[in-house]
Amino acid sequence: MSLGTVAITGAAGTIGSVAREALRGEADRLILLDRVPLRQEAENEDTHCVDLRDAAAVEAALAGADRVLHLGGVPDEAPLPDLLEANVLGTHHVLEAARRTGIERVVLASSNRVTGFYATGHLTGPQEPVRPDGLYGVSKAAVEALGRLYADKFGLSVICLRIGSFERVPAEPRHLATWLSPRDALGYIRAALTAPPSTRFATAYAVSANTRRFWELPDPAGLAYTPVDDAELHAGAIPGADRPADPAAPQAGPYALPEFTLRHLRP
Repeated sequence: MSLGTVAITGAAGTIGSVAREALRGEADRLILLDRVPLRQEAENEDTHCVDLRDAAAVEAALAGADRVLHLGGVPDEAPLPDLLEANVLGTHHVLEAARRTGIERVVLASSNRVTGFYATGHLTGPQEPVRPDGLYGVSKAAVEALGRLYADKFGLSVICLRIGSFERVPAEPRHLATWLSPRDALGYIRAALTAPPSTRFATAYAVSANTRRFWELPDPAGLAYTPVDDAELHAGAIPGADRPADPAAPQAGPYALPEFTLRHLRP
């Protein structure tokens, strides 16, 4: 299936840079947005320095796109006003631009952190109630809710990817469950961008095929990608990998600690 014209927000970020390099040879045209200046690296690239809080600028940059991969925003715990502006309001502007300009598909970067307080011994699926492990998780829960609203109310086709620990290789014991390899990340992104138009709304965990994972893999009827990498192959190089995880501990690990959020709250 041809990707047509694909827009990527947050194109200068860690995942955005990987997606940009992979998709430039598969899309007719790439529209690249970030709040930092981007240099054009291929003839089929258009670059835009855009603040996602600027609704008019977002709509102008996305004009002509067939699909949007929305990766832009604050990527970790931060004060709630910052997260609301960058993640929630920014996503609203992307979805509104899609509605106004007739974009076919919007893929939203959500996060596993929307369910970080489920126990590691519980295999968690996207149909379960959110249990965010911090303010960042709250902002991503709101992002998913916006996507659902625009799918239900305005007929947009929206897929939310709850991204795992995106790393070249897993580096700590938690990654043995949560790792998302670059190869699998691209597989999920391609599947989400090209899912049939009849997929009005879907939420899926983007995680590699880790032996120790505690998230459900996607239903092929909603997202046709099966991951291929397994963090277990790297376990021998990770200190502490031989210690069994506490099945009652939060999936978020250190992100669930009060201290992780308290430093972003007013004293």
